This record gives sequence, structure tokens and C-alpha cells, in this order.
Amino acid sequence: MSNMTTRTPSATHTQLSQSRLSTVPTSASKSRQLSHLHAQLAQLTANMSDLENLLRMTAVQAEGMRGLGGYVGGMFMAASKVLGEEAASGGTTAGQGGGKGA
Repeated sequence: MSNMTTRTPSATHTQLSQSRLSTVPTSASKSRQLSHLHAQLAQLTANMSDLENLLRMTAVQAEGMRGLGGYVGGMFMAASKVLGEEAASGGTTAGQGGGKGA
């Protein structure tokens, strides 16, 4: 039929077994991988601790921002009231002159 060589099932099985054996980690490799995994876990733990501290600080700052928002809102309401009174009285208050260049 063709010039292609066919592999016998036992040859294919032997080749697969050898390739699987080459990917099985040795004890030194496994130890190195576990050591690396342990270092990554320690780094993850440190990063999670930092994240927790940052979130705690963010919550405190959010409360401060809420307070500042209340103050700014109060100032806007006071300014609105003052400007509304000036507009109702014709733009001048008692004791003031007509404006610039008078």
C-alpha cells in the first residue's frame, strides 16, 4: 500500500510509558516545586494582609469623606440662601453701594 511504517501497539505503549516517566517529577524537583509553592503562599498571605489594612484605611477615609460632603452641602445651602436673599432685594444689601465703578 504505502511506505509508511506502522507502529505496533507494544512500541506505542513503550514510547508513551517513557514519555510519562520523563514528566514525573523527581524528589529533588518535587521538593523544589513545594518550596516554590510555599514561597508563593507566604507572598499571597502577606499581600492579603496588606489588602486588609488598605481596606480598613479606605473605610476610615470614606467616613471622613462623608463628613466633608456634609460640610460642603451645608456651605452650598448657606450660599444659596445668601444669594437668594440678594436676588430678592435687587442685588444689593443694606449699606452697600450700587456696585463697581460707582
